[in-house]
Amino acid sequence: METSEILKKIRKIEITTKKLVNEVFSGEYHSMFKGHGLEFAEVREYQSGDSFKEIDWNVTARYGHPYIKKFNETRELNVIFLVDGSSSTVFGTQNMLKNELITEITALLSFSALSNNDKVGLLLFADDIEQYSPPRKGKKYALKILRDILYYRSQNKSTNLENALKYLWSICKKKSIIFIISDFITENYEHSLEVLSKKHDVIAIKVNDPAELKLPNAGIIHLQCPETGQILVVNTMKKSIREKYDNLIADREAKITERFKKMNVDLLNIYTNKPYVYDLIKFFKLRVQRKKR
Repeated sequence: METSEILKKIRKIEITTKKLVNEVFSGEYHSMFKGHGLEFAEVREYQSGDSFKEIDWNVTARYGHPYIKKFNETRELNVIFLVDGSSSTVFGTQNMLKNELITEITALLSFSALSNNDKVGLLLFADDIEQYSPPRKGKKYALKILRDILYYRSQNKSTNLENALKYLWSICKKKSIIFIISDFITENYEHSLEVLSKKHDVIAIKVNDPAELKLPNAGIIHLQCPETGQILVVNTMKKSIREKYDNLIADREAKITERFKKMNVDLLNIYTNKPYVYDLIKFFKLRVQRKKR
C-alpha cells in the first residue's frame, strides 16, 4: 500500500471513529473503565441528596452540623492494544480486510481512551514481537499507532500469541486494560493469557470473516493458508465435505469460547461483513452490568 493511500485511510478512519466516539461510544467506555483510585476534592456542608456514607464525622463534630468529604476518581489508565499482525489478518471477502477492521477498532477504542484522559500503547506481534509502543497520551501518538498497524507487513507469516502475552507480562508493571485484537488462529496461549489476566483487565476481540466460518458451494477451489503457504484443492460441490468443514469450524469456535470462559476473560466476536459499533456497545453494557453484581 502506498504512503499516500495509507495517510488517506488513516484520515478517513480518524474522522469516522472520532464521530462515533463523540456521538455514541465515549459514555460506554467511561462506564466500563473506572479509574483505579480516588483523590481528595473538597469538604463541604451536607446537602439534600448527598450520601450519608460521605459524612466526615470529625468535621461534623467540630462544627455541629453535617459536612461531607468529596473525592474525584483518578483515571490515568493505561490502555494497551495487543494487535495481531500475522498474515492471516490480511484477508477479507466482504466489506474490508481483517487487518483494516482491527485498525478501525483500535482507533475507536484509542480515541475513547484519550477522551477519558487515559494513555494508549501498542504491542504488535506475529510469530515474534514486531513493535512495542509504551502507553502515552495525545492524539498524535494515537495516530502514530494507527499508522504503525497499517504500514506493517509481516515478514513472519505465522502467529505466536503466547510470545506476545509473555512479553507484555514481563514489561507491563502497572495494572492496565489490555485489548487483544486477533483472529486467534494460534494455539498454546491459554496458560500465558490466564497469568496475564490475573494482573490486568484483559478483553479479547476476535476478528472473523464469513468465508472462514462456512465453506460455500463454489465448485473446485484452491485454498491457501496465508501463514504456511500450503495449498489444498477442495471440491466444495460435495455436501459431505462442506458439512465436515462446517463442523470442524463450529467445534473450533466452541472450544475457543469455552477456553475464554474458563479463564474468565471476556471475548467479543466481530465480523468483516457486519457493523461492529453496536456489538461493542452491547458488549460493554453487559460487562458493566455483570461487574456490578
